[in-house]
Amino acid sequence: MAKPHCADCRFRAKYDADSQSLLGRIWRWHASWCPGWKAYLLSLPEEERAALTDRYAPGRKSSV
Repeated sequence: MAKPHCADCRFRAKYDADSQSLLGRIWRWHASWCPGWKAYLLSLPEEERAALTDRYAPGRKSSV
């Protein structure tokens, strides 16, 4: 599998800007099952992984 581009994903940026936007909600749904997102998280250092897991936890509204 190619290296995921999750760090610079445009849909993720849409979610960060407005978690209720259509593209933002599509990204959140997609990230819940995407094998690339899971691989990306596992490739990060523990601290970054924990921060992203907290930030994008299912059912949590974005505070950004």
